[in-house]
Amino acid sequence: MRPTLRPSSLWLAVLATPLFIGQAMAAPEVYLHVDGKPVAGALTLDKGIVTLTHKLDKGSHQIRISDAGNSCGTSFGPTEARPLPFGTAQPMDKCSKGASFNLRVMLAGDYEFTFNPDTPSLKVLRATKKSEFKRQPPEEPCISWDGGPVTALLKGVWPDGTQLRDAYSGQEAVVKGGKVTLTPSKESGGLLLLEPVKAAKAAPFSWDQASVYFLLTDRFHNGDPTNDHSFGRQKDGQDEVATWHGGDFKGLTEKLDYIKQLGINAIWITPMVEQVHGFIGGGEQGNFPFYAYHGYWALDFTRIDPNYGDEESLRTLVDEAHKRGMRIILDVVMNHAGYATLADLQDLGLTDLTQNTGKLPTRWNEWRPSGGLNWHGYNQFIDYQSSEWSKWWGPDWVRAGLPGYPQPGTDDVTGSVAGLPDFLTESTRPVGLPPLLAAKKDTRAKALPDATVSDYLIAWHTDWVRRFGIDGFRADTVKHLEPAVWAKLKQAGTAALKEWKAANPDKALDDLPFYMVGEVWDHGVAKDFWYQNGFDSLINFDYQREFALPQAQCMAGAEPTYAGYASRINQDPEFNVLSYISSHDTKLFFGDYQDVPLQRRVASSFMMLPGGIQIYYGDESGRGLAKDGGVFDQSVRSDMNWQELESGEKAGLVKHWQRLGQFRAAHPAIAAGSHQKISDTPYSFVREKGEDKVVVVFAGRQK
Repeated sequence: MRPTLRPSSLWLAVLATPLFIGQAMAAPEVYLHVDGKPVAGALTLDKGIVTLTHKLDKGSHQIRISDAGNSCGTSFGPTEARPLPFGTAQPMDKCSKGASFNLRVMLAGDYEFTFNPDTPSLKVLRATKKSEFKRQPPEEPCISWDGGPVTALLKGVWPDGTQLRDAYSGQEAVVKGGKVTLTPSKESGGLLLLEPVKAAKAAPFSWDQASVYFLLTDRFHNGDPTNDHSFGRQKDGQDEVATWHGGDFKGLTEKLDYIKQLGINAIWITPMVEQVHGFIGGGEQGNFPFYAYHGYWALDFTRIDPNYGDEESLRTLVDEAHKRGMRIILDVVMNHAGYATLADLQDLGLTDLTQNTGKLPTRWNEWRPSGGLNWHGYNQFIDYQSSEWSKWWGPDWVRAGLPGYPQPGTDDVTGSVAGLPDFLTESTRPVGLPPLLAAKKDTRAKALPDATVSDYLIAWHTDWVRRFGIDGFRADTVKHLEPAVWAKLKQAGTAALKEWKAANPDKALDDLPFYMVGEVWDHGVAKDFWYQNGFDSLINFDYQREFALPQAQCMAGAEPTYAGYASRINQDPEFNVLSYISSHDTKLFFGDYQDVPLQRRVASSFMMLPGGIQIYYGDESGRGLAKDGGVFDQSVRSDMNWQELESGEKAGLVKHWQRLGQFRAAHPAIAAGSHQKISDTPYSFVREKGEDKVVVVFAGRQK
């Protein structure tokens, strides 16, 4: 729906209100009032813009600023009760008669209030700086460890005389009387990772033991600042919530050794194809310009977005990853294209779809809201009623709420995800190129004979496999497409990878077929029809939601999960899942508690999980939340915290994840083997697959 752009009566009233004028006498002091009570220190009105931080519990809170007497002239609030959105400065009346803003808090924590007495206005954001308040995780009962030696029972696991090593500390011991005694290193959190000193023959890689490192390319590492502003993309000069930050293929290639040290054998990168050039308004309030830095708003599936790099830098990335034994999984979007933005309409010559463009700067991406508008204001320049929209994707290609287009439905397959143009992947009708690509001078897209919409999308995506040796796909929004389309994509991807390996025998890692893992929202550990329609694995939402936190509190509590996953996954060669603790859409595990010891403990339990695992960039380094502008998932897409890893507790945290990851990488039994508990105190278990066998001991939470 096209947003209403008329300024509200409240905003007009505020514009007409005289601003506060300081007097010769001492400026009065005012306070931030939360739920009727003053909090924090006094604010002096002659000091200009001030910012303070206050802890808020989950729920609704009444917010205003006033002096002790609630006097006219120093009583700042709305003219009438109204919501206080995140990230946008809200106008205030300096003679508010007791009315307050209503602030709805979904997550308890510190919040940052910015008050400008000269405007006057108030803005609120979730605070990202450390404060004295620290949210505490719920208590979880656990066995205890006094920090001393621990005896592991090994009868029936290894015979007496077997020489073992604790992979974490490097200590060695010999099995005597069916047991060994060792002291876990303090850094391990009470762990012993027991392996034979005489290692078993290395097993070939299998996707059953996938340890995947997932990253948003734009937020990881900037290796080439010259491509940061492709298509005239701009910074917003504010919190840069959803602008492009500069991460690219060159930057990722520079960090491959770092990733390899985590025991990773596959890297999942967000979609790399050319994105929409411009921005939309971020959030319901239009608090910030929202660009397609994440990769999920495609414009041209046949071109690499120049912000990420070029074909040479992609080829280098894939080749260098392969040299290190790591596969590349490419995120693909078959369900939808990106929004129509001002920059795209200008760059593609679709000016018939615009209006009032005389008010725009020469480069349309440089437009900024003014005169009471927010970032949704760009919509005033797009003519959504034009009869010329057929020149865009065209009604044979997408559903969209535009003249002449099929309208989105109400079910998963025909509905529109977040209002995005929905591809007609179910259509059996042959189509030509979409008009915008037929007219695009630099596209690689060519008309295909008797091809449907899904045929084109499959051909475009698998062309990257055939030309560059991409090892697998992570499929976005799986349940919003027909299962048969995914099956066709898998078949085409398998053929394409086989062709690449035949043409590049010196670069091929193995003869394994193409791999596909899917995002079926809210899916758990269940084998269903998706596994018969192209998927080798599905993302497991259950682990983060139900098990990650309590098992981080006490690894001994993970036994039912370990036993259940090993039984259900590892006894079925055609079934696997990819479990995680953090993601770009849900939450950041470290973000809830900002607790480094807890982040160490979650690594201990998570990295021993049967089945595939996905580490989200920064899980290993305690990457914190970003300001979100009132849009929750933006907070979990902060820049990788490289500057924190040079020394201190974050550097130690990374080393902990590295030791666990390398142990997992060395032993396929951990991910793909059988599981058998040995004892409750200390909690210990054995994993075994073929010749590979390990024992993990958790002594308990240190007293």
